[in-house]
Amino acid sequence: MKVVWFIALLVFVIAALLFLAGQLGMLKGATPSDLGLKDGRLKPPARTPNSVSSQADLYPDHPQAQYAAIAPLDYQGNAKAAMAKLASVVQAQTGTVIMSQTDDYLYVQSTTKLLRFTDDVEFWLDATNQKIHVRSASRIGRKDFGVNRQRIEAIRAQFQAS
Repeated sequence: MKVVWFIALLVFVIAALLFLAGQLGMLKGATPSDLGLKDGRLKPPARTPNSVSSQADLYPDHPQAQYAAIAPLDYQGNAKAAMAKLASVVQAQTGTVIMSQTDDYLYVQSTTKLLRFTDDVEFWLDATNQKIHVRSASRIGRKDFGVNRQRIEAIRAQFQAS
């Protein structure tokens, strides 16, 4: 019985320390220095299964190309209006902050509610093909448990509905 109590106490202490670390910003991770558009491409997917990218097919030999693959956002009409609509949708997302925005690029940091993990989310407007390419990646951890995909699909649903 003492072993069960000890294990329960240990689990509680670890969970409390993890929660405290998150609240103190210790699980935030460092902002990557290589974000942005380079030669018409966003940063490649992460080497671990914790990101999604609509440009994953540009890296067919990448170890996470299949896991990371996600469709870009489609839009019709005015590119500037599409980016303004996207910025509005993104701003409405809980825990998101727009860090930089141009006519064809949007960089957002998204922070989870409980443990305060920060993910980097990028959007690039490809006006020629009327697509908005996306990339969402966790800064820390080896897996994202589908959070980045869920985020982009939620943004897609709101973008298409508005």
